[in-house]
Amino acid sequence: MALALFDFDGTITNQDTYTKFIFFSSSRARMVIGLTLVFPVILLYKLGLLPASKTRPILSKVVFWNRSEKEVSKISKVFALEYLPTVVRKNAMQRIDWHKKKGDTIVVVSASLNIYLSFWCQENNVQLVCSELESKKSKLTGRYIYGDCSSYNKVTEIKRQLDLSMYDHIFAYGDTEEDLPMLGIAHEKYYQWQKIA
Repeated sequence: MALALFDFDGTITNQDTYTKFIFFSSSRARMVIGLTLVFPVILLYKLGLLPASKTRPILSKVVFWNRSEKEVSKISKVFALEYLPTVVRKNAMQRIDWHKKKGDTIVVVSASLNIYLSFWCQENNVQLVCSELESKKSKLTGRYIYGDCSSYNKVTEIKRQLDLSMYDHIFAYGDTEEDLPMLGIAHEKYYQWQKIA
């Protein structure tokens, strides 16, 4: 039995969907206040002084804190089913279909958020391991339950949710340095759609 692990942003899609979703799901007022609060964080990220893995949780906290899970979920479904198909790579979907025909287990492993990726994965009949937003009493807290699902935490979350000993062969697909630890556990690895040793 084989396992296929796919990064989402930049690998399955041709662009970053996390940032797009932040703007898509937020009111103008929250974005103005939020951007004012986190401007130093964004500046440090742009200057290369703060990694994306530290930046995303801060942005998510500001954008999703104390919002109705039901309301954000409704917005997320529209984003996932109407917007995401417009930025998905044709070759990525062909590869996913190839794995489906082989009967492989297919898992999207992403630092992006469960609240919208879950809809896309359900629609495409694939599993999901990603950054998960915490919810309490039907309100989002903006915090991540298991941390940002990137770099070595991708491997931690894969091993927490999947029994790798069940698989004879593991494929992994990624496009940034954040994906390299995940590619490191694979027998067959693809970086920016090029097979690597």
